[in-house]
Amino acid sequence: MEAGPQGVTGNSAASRIRKGENHASGFAFESASFSGRLIFLSKTRKEVTHICIGDFNVKNIKYLLLSGALIVILVAGIGGCDSGSSIIQAQDRLRIATTTSLYDTGLWNALEDRFEQEHGIRLDILYAGTGIALEYGRRGDVDAVAVHAKATEEQFIAEGYGIERVPFAYNYFIIVGPESDPAGITGLSPEDAFKKLHDSQIAFISRGDASGTHTKEKAIWKSAGFDYDTVATSGSWYVEAGKGMGPTLQMAAEMEAYTLADIGTFLAYKAETGLVPLVEEGSILLNVYSIIVIDPAAVEGAKAEKAQLLVDFLVSDEIQDFIGDYGMADYGEPLFNPCAGNEPAS
Repeated sequence: MEAGPQGVTGNSAASRIRKGENHASGFAFESASFSGRLIFLSKTRKEVTHICIGDFNVKNIKYLLLSGALIVILVAGIGGCDSGSSIIQAQDRLRIATTTSLYDTGLWNALEDRFEQEHGIRLDILYAGTGIALEYGRRGDVDAVAVHAKATEEQFIAEGYGIERVPFAYNYFIIVGPESDPAGITGLSPEDAFKKLHDSQIAFISRGDASGTHTKEKAIWKSAGFDYDTVATSGSWYVEAGKGMGPTLQMAAEMEAYTLADIGTFLAYKAETGLVPLVEEGSILLNVYSIIVIDPAAVEGAKAEKAQLLVDFLVSDEIQDFIGDYGMADYGEPLFNPCAGNEPAS
């Protein structure tokens, strides 16, 4: 199987990869204990903070895949995994692509830990915008996707890649910006706010990454009577970040600019950005999160039965209650609302 653009794909049972950052060329082991096991390497250079390979620990590895071919390195040495680690077989793993807002708020990490404890199945996670996450599904890099762009999700299912779209949580998008609000958009409809931003040419930061948030932004521009491609090329005031929601909010704060954000990630980053919500009302701002199991009839090797366990977990009464409470202790309000079996229309 072809390696994915942001991590290990294919049969990566030997390693559990949470996250990492790109590095320059070269190959190095910084600190490691090795066993006579296989290490699977990725197409792009990454740093892995912790991998348990078989019975032993390997830490802070940089690795590389050359010419698109999988490099497998046999390593030998000593050092045991800590008591919390175990040998994880391929059949006890699921590969999931999830939107960055679920990651940036911390919700997905909390859900992931609970699922793994309950089912004994490890989740290998790729964090990406909705467009990229669905592409991982098409390519067979993941077994399920958790995303938030309904029309795009329905197209994905119509193409035969997904079995069913199952909503499990929702919140709302908001337009945020500096407290001084130089464009004067406070309290306007989303469409009128975008018109004023366009007319004022005051800096607006777009995700610019085919994510669910970017898709929603395009929908608002269209509803406001604008051609998106024309807007995106209308001047230096319009900036495409090409980043996740958290970094986009940070960028907007640094530039004293406006941006569209889901309220969950905004609340999680509010203290460090100083941005304030300026537009919060409008049916177009609804933001529903769904999980879709990849159809093995279209994508060979997709683990639909095990992925369905994750779907059932997310829509269970216990986890729906957990989602509804998540964020209350830290922010005084939940970051998400549960919606299993009751998807809101507005």
